Formats: sequence, C-alpha cells, structure tokens
Amino acid sequence: MKKVTINSVAQYAGVSKKTVSRVLNNEPNVSPATREKVLKVFKELDYRPNPIARGLARNKSFIIGCLYDNPSKSYITRVQSGALEACHKHNYNLLIHPCELRGEALIDNIDQLLTTSRLDGLVLTPPFSDSRELIEFLKQKQVNYALVASAIQDDDSISVCSNDEQGAYELTEHLIALGHTDIAFIKGHPDHSATENRFNGYKRALEQHKIPLQERLVAEGNFSYHSGADSAKAILDLTPRPSAVFASNDYMAAAVLKLATQRALRVPEDLSIAGFDNAPIARHIWPGLTTIAQPVEEMTRQAVEQLILQISEPQEEVYHRVLEARLITRESTAQNH
Repeated sequence: MKKVTINSVAQYAGVSKKTVSRVLNNEPNVSPATREKVLKVFKELDYRPNPIARGLARNKSFIIGCLYDNPSKSYITRVQSGALEACHKHNYNLLIHPCELRGEALIDNIDQLLTTSRLDGLVLTPPFSDSRELIEFLKQKQVNYALVASAIQDDDSISVCSNDEQGAYELTEHLIALGHTDIAFIKGHPDHSATENRFNGYKRALEQHKIPLQERLVAEGNFSYHSGADSAKAILDLTPRPSAVFASNDYMAAAVLKLATQRALRVPEDLSIAGFDNAPIARHIWPGLTTIAQPVEEMTRQAVEQLILQISEPQEEVYHRVLEARLITRESTAQNH
C-alpha cells in the first residue's frame, strides 16, 4: 500500500501543502470549512503524521515536559489531565518527569532532560514553579517555560495560579460564621508557596474577627495523608480540643476525619473538619468534606496552551492569570454548640 504523505493529502483535499500543515499543527488562519475538509481527508486516507519527520522539518520535537514533585497523587493526576488536554489540542506530546532533587542536583537533572529529550518547553508545578534558581537556569538556556501555582510573577514568565490566600480566608470565615473560634490549622509542604498563602488566609480571617492566633493549634504537614494523620493526633490530643480543623489539603483532612471517627468523635457534631483542593476524596468519603475548589486542571491547561503559543509565535505580552478558588460546603462542617 502506498504511503500517504502530506503532499497526497493536499492534492486529495485540493489545498496547498502549507494549509495541510497549518491544520495539522492546529494553527490559525484556516477557515472552519477548509479545516473540516482537510480533517475529513486525514480520516479517509488514514493519514498518520510522522512525529520525527514533522519535528525535523520545523526544528521542533513537539514534546512538552511537565516537572513535578507532589505527594498528592490526585493533584498530579489533575495536573496531567489539564496538560494533556492542551497538548492533544495542538498535536503535542507530554513527557511527565517526577523529580525529588533540589539545588545543583536539580539543575543537572533538568539540563540532562533537556539534552536527551529535546523538549520544546517545560511546565513547572510546585515546588519547582517557585524555584528562582531553576527559572534563571531556563532563561539562560533560552528554554520556553510556564509556571503553575507559583508565587513568582516575573514580567517574562508565563504564570497561571489560583487565589489560595483568598480561598483559605473564605473557608476560615465559613468556620467562624458557624461559631468556631478554636480552629486548628494543618500546614502543607514547606517548599510550596501555597502553604504560606493558605496559612496567611487563615490568619487574616482570624485577625479580622479579633480571634487570637494560637500557636498550639498550628501543625506542620506536607500535603500527604500520613502527615495529616500525624498532625491529627497532635491536634486531637490537645486539651482543650479545638472545635474545628482546617487542613491545607483534602488528603490531610481525610486523615483527621479517620482519626476522629476512631476516637468516637462525631463529625461535624463534635468536630468540624475542612480541607482544600476539592480532590475526589472530598466527595467520596462520608461525611463529605467542606473544601475549597482549586481549578488545577484549568490552571495547567491554560499554562500549557500559552506555552505552546509562545513556542509557535513569541508573544509581546506575557500571559499572567489568577483564577478564583471557590468554597464548597458539605457535611463535615456545622454550627458549633
């Protein structure tokens, strides 16, 4: 069977080779009718573009790398989902690169990754999106990159984040409105800017209601379920015990819920519990977790979309967006009696 090429697609569709290339790369300046006609020919001829040849022709690999180190599998799944949606839309491939390194070892690892994988760009998620050392290295290497959930808002860095501080403020306000004043707080990973932002939101709500911050009610977590369990034990052993616990993510909140149940505490009658992220676990456990919905998929999708746009056609104005977080009330919080 004769191999179907981009030339044969162009001839069959009655358009130029350039037009076929534009459709293939999902570029603008192609009318909807022409795009539909070319896509129909792709299907009829069973045309499958050769990614290597395509990359060589345009001096691109059509591969975006995504760098992560996060103990929450749900968070990473949502990051991948948003990144894949954008990559598929623009006919790019996604390379997922987990990394636990820091400092010079991290830089060496990324340097090797860029050399061996010929990435067109790199998406940085927390904590790497807050690493100025890594960002400066990428700038020196002239590597296109985008930041997800970063506190860094450089003029020349594509950045998409959510308003963590405001979300934590609104959730703490919700607990205060229910009559809670002794509200424990479990922090997240110390290397993530979200940890400080969420803690600041919690403190701001307390300050506005003239509720003193009690250091005994603040526990150190790292976003993992196990750290939530350790923090829960420390908090529930306190005398007097707080009437509410706000964990910096849903997995730590779920660990608090489990220990409270094991100790025969009724949730929310004896103890209100809230989390952050609106991860699947928040909906699947009982009672359902009051939480803050963070648009993780949308943040990553927009970051990758803008990164691909920057790769294709450098933009004069760098893309910065702050997406809103949203309070979701469920059965795990109630009036304090």
